[in-house]
Amino acid sequence: MQTFFLFALIIASVGLMVIAISKWKIHPFIVMTVIALLVGLIWGAVYPESELTPAKVVNSVKSGFGDIMTSIGIVILCGTIIGTILEKTGAALTMANAILKLVGKKRSVVAMGAMGYVTGIPVFCDSGFVVLSPISRALAAQSNVSLAVMGTALSGGLYATHCLVPPTPGPIAMAGTLNADLGLTILVGLVISIPAVVVAVLYAKLVASKIDIPANSEYTLDELKEKYGKLPGTLHSFSPILLPIVLIALSSVAAFPGSPFGTGFLYTFITFIGNPVVALLLGVFLAITLIPAQEKSHTLEWVTQGVTDSAAILAITGAGGSFGAILKLLPIADSVGGLVSPGIGILIPFIIASILKLAMGASTVAMITTAGMMAPLMETMGYTSPLAKVLVVMAIGAGSMVASHANDSYFWVVSQFSDMKTEEAYKCQTGMTAVMGITIIILLFVISLFI
Repeated sequence: MQTFFLFALIIASVGLMVIAISKWKIHPFIVMTVIALLVGLIWGAVYPESELTPAKVVNSVKSGFGDIMTSIGIVILCGTIIGTILEKTGAALTMANAILKLVGKKRSVVAMGAMGYVTGIPVFCDSGFVVLSPISRALAAQSNVSLAVMGTALSGGLYATHCLVPPTPGPIAMAGTLNADLGLTILVGLVISIPAVVVAVLYAKLVASKIDIPANSEYTLDELKEKYGKLPGTLHSFSPILLPIVLIALSSVAAFPGSPFGTGFLYTFITFIGNPVVALLLGVFLAITLIPAQEKSHTLEWVTQGVTDSAAILAITGAGGSFGAILKLLPIADSVGGLVSPGIGILIPFIIASILKLAMGASTVAMITTAGMMAPLMETMGYTSPLAKVLVVMAIGAGSMVASHANDSYFWVVSQFSDMKTEEAYKCQTGMTAVMGITIIILLFVISLFI
């Protein structure tokens, strides 16, 4: 009876969450915080022996919010600031041009996917698409390719790293909630997202190519460069992204068995600068050096915009931590332990995230909510090793890709900036993101059989 009530309570709470966010248009922060309180109060009232008193519920909600902020709050702020500066200074355009030169205009569709892959690491997919869409149009015109193809490839590249690679807030929040090593999460995410981008490019060539949308490009690539003025150098533009990733990765390597960097000063130094907070702060300072002298007066304005843009993500992430803290107090592990088959374990976070994504539209909210629900189950399901935890993060990220449709703001950004009709956007954007997510979970399922 207790197990039945537990599942009914969780399903009802998630259903109410979906309705409140999607239909009633209440902010996810308020919804998740209130539902966390309600779930705790209801369980405590029905099962007094759980000692889940109202005071304990409130304290758990507060500590859950605070714990997740302690873990990743500063990291999210820094990542958002870096993304804002890369966008404002034209560094994102420099990175795109560098990738285009590397790949070549003849492989323009591949170039768009690669641009999205790199840009999506620090920049939100919505903003990244807006920044890079003029390049998409210019390349479509020069290559005589449908804008639908270019837009789909760019969207897929951005979406892959947005859902799978820190320092994007969703993956960072998942890593924090599930206690996954952030450096390992970045490394695995960078690798796992490559097949997603490949699938997106293939989908663009095979499916989106059947939709003819003229480029109607206002600028050529050279005119775009003139519009931005003198762009930052290539290495300089990449450095705010690469430095934190390298430092965090080195810190993870330093913690490997055998102590490859020893246990003395070098180890201490590497683990300090490789701490995500320190690494991302160094990335912020590098990003600030991208701002040209004539634009230095905008430094405070752009940093403030980054802080402001991160506020909603921080609020939602904290509320997700509160919801997760309450779920950890419920006997979920005991109730579910016997029902979960080890062979299909990795599919569970994927399915939960997919349902929430389809219902609510917001990938980040789906990631954070699913991570909170999975946290109490990790030990029961046997996902205790560093790599196993990262695979669960990846599975949730894959689920949050399936699929971008009309209740997702990114769906409308892609459709509007690619001149797609709604039915065309369903075919290109929704179909592509569904195929991407399914491809990744199949890959993860195969990997999970060997760990």
